[in-house]
Amino acid sequence: MTWKLKRTAQCAKCPWKVAVNPHDIPDGYSEEAHAALADTIANPDAPLDLTAPLRVMACHETVVGDETHCVGWLAHQLGDGNNIMLRLAMHNCENAHKIRTIGPQHQTFEDTLP
Repeated sequence: MTWKLKRTAQCAKCPWKVAVNPHDIPDGYSEEAHAALADTIANPDAPLDLTAPLRVMACHETVVGDETHCVGWLAHQLGDGNNIMLRLAMHNCENAHKIRTIGPQHQTFEDTLP
């Protein structure tokens, strides 16, 4: 069964962009909530658990109950982040080839934190 991403272009205030100050993220930024997103980052040293749920970083521009993937996170986890579970999930995504980031990106999740 195929599916589509709701968003394929990175938003203006994505914390994965080097030029973005996370404190400028609209609707109230929380350092604690941001740091808690670390559990969405694949650990390449951990054994692969095909039964574990895929934890996804949602775009801050979406509303609870109608979330969409963070495009900066997608690009990182499909690339340098080497998130195997995400790669498997994206196999049936019809518009994954349209994912695009804008400008220089942080190399690690830790770099996205203030």
